[in-house]
Amino acid sequence: MSDNKLKSILVVGPHPDDQELGMGGTIAKLASQGHRLTILDMTDGCPTPVGDRATRLAEAAAAAGELGANGAIPRVLLDLPNRSVQHTLEARHRVAGVIRAVQADIIFLPHPEDAHPDHLATTRLVEDARFDAKLTKIDMPVPPGHTEIGPPIYPKWMIYYYCSHLRSVPAPSFIMDIAGHEKTKRAAILAYRSQFVENERNKHVPEWIAAQDQYFGSRIGTAAGEAFWMREPLGLTGLYLA
Repeated sequence: MSDNKLKSILVVGPHPDDQELGMGGTIAKLASQGHRLTILDMTDGCPTPVGDRATRLAEAAAAAGELGANGAIPRVLLDLPNRSVQHTLEARHRVAGVIRAVQADIIFLPHPEDAHPDHLATTRLVEDARFDAKLTKIDMPVPPGHTEIGPPIYPKWMIYYYCSHLRSVPAPSFIMDIAGHEKTKRAAILAYRSQFVENERNKHVPEWIAAQDQYFGSRIGTAAGEAFWMREPLGLTGLYLA
């Protein structure tokens, strides 16, 4: 892949671990291809039945280290309140500041149908922040870990991944072949020990995710796949089939 095709990709999740569960294999694949990825966590995921803030932040950093091809993927914490993410102008502009800071070409965000209010609010915030990020003559907040933000930008693609609490069956627009990245995804998920190792209620989740990935992979003739949905038509320059 030539350098002019490499993209800045922002992967947004309501809580640390949503991105890994929904599209950890894709994150690992895109990182291995040389794309510049940034993971944005809207909240720290606390309070939580098992673990605390320090634990969750350490786990998130460890997961980012598992997914990166050449070191940990940068991770930004917006630090909105867990369990009460709200669609506000301030929050929108904070997300827009991240979009400008990383000059995102593509944004991945949760599917808009969900049972978790934080997921729903996050998706709406990011959709609106995409628009806000292109506005001229308005300053956006500089996000944590950055000293400045770039010029206005309108990310070309918004791609939705599935990390839903709704008991629904995905109807994806496309499936990403993640064969060869299954172990990396599993390692990133298990980095969240407080959620999927020490929490008895969630110990089954990694196996559920692996079975789901195998199923979606079977739909495109590969060992594993991750499902994605889009509101806008995806533009192709050719056919490179899995």
